[in-house]
Amino acid sequence: MKYYLEFEEPIRLLDEEIHLKESILDPTSDTKKEIAQLHEERLKKINKIHSGLNRWQRVQLARHPQRPYSLDYIEDIFIDFVEIHGDRLYADDPAVVSGFAKIGKQKIAIVAQQKGRNTKENLHRNFGMMKPEGYRKAMRVMKIAEKFKLPVVTFMDTPGAFPGIGAEERGQGEAIANNLLEMSSLKVPIVSVVIGEGASGGALGIGLCDRFLMMQNTWYSVISPEGCASILFRDASKAEEAAEALKVTPDDMIEMGICDKIIAEPNGGAHRDMDSSAKNLELAILDAINELKSVEGESFIDLRIEKYDKLGVFETFK
Repeated sequence: MKYYLEFEEPIRLLDEEIHLKESILDPTSDTKKEIAQLHEERLKKINKIHSGLNRWQRVQLARHPQRPYSLDYIEDIFIDFVEIHGDRLYADDPAVVSGFAKIGKQKIAIVAQQKGRNTKENLHRNFGMMKPEGYRKAMRVMKIAEKFKLPVVTFMDTPGAFPGIGAEERGQGEAIANNLLEMSSLKVPIVSVVIGEGASGGALGIGLCDRFLMMQNTWYSVISPEGCASILFRDASKAEEAAEALKVTPDDMIEMGICDKIIAEPNGGAHRDMDSSAKNLELAILDAINELKSVEGESFIDLRIEKYDKLGVFETFK
């Protein structure tokens, strides 16, 4: 069953009309022409709607329940994936999938945030919100990758780190901070991709990198638009206004120098053609890894300092 966002209502109506006419057992030549015209009109409507999305609509698209998640891309793109479980300290965190695989002929380590498709899966995956053990599991895999000189690829798709009491008691802030410290000096390439939502320290804890990529219909911010609206406007319903102020889209990230490349999606979003979305993602990851192949391990920390220093803008006054 297809799911439509509020601004996609005209597309839904056309899809229903197409489905109704295509269900006719013995269509006439006129009916076939009408179906062809409806398909053409539908394509034009998708192009028109999705060529003029505002920031809030792009946030909604990034949250689309039929959008490809990390495991979908892992299945489509990578070969011989072997998953690693547990942080060897407390527990396993199903909100993050980590392990080793091949992309083309290149062996890599994968750290990927995973949401669920239904209530049961979301409870198991904690809606993609990692706990301290998740960040420690991710770092465990990255350290193994460093030992065997393998590039690290991370997929970010989370509304934030889990804010529960248990997570805080087990050192949520320390776990994220430690990942930032360790990733900054990791002696192998790190390629990070926002495939859906990239919110707050939840994403940042696996997002410090050498190449930062974003799928076209995603967002990245220090806080969600609803969270920002609740704090600043005392009204979560003003999320659309907050999204505009936060500047959360890939185009905004390119302008601010945060994002290195935007990965194209099919018109209407990645969920409308998962195969082409996965192919575009695969090529972008391979390009990023190839760009970093010639970098010596000891040079990565200096390059990361240079990369992140450029993001801060300041003025000095005499």
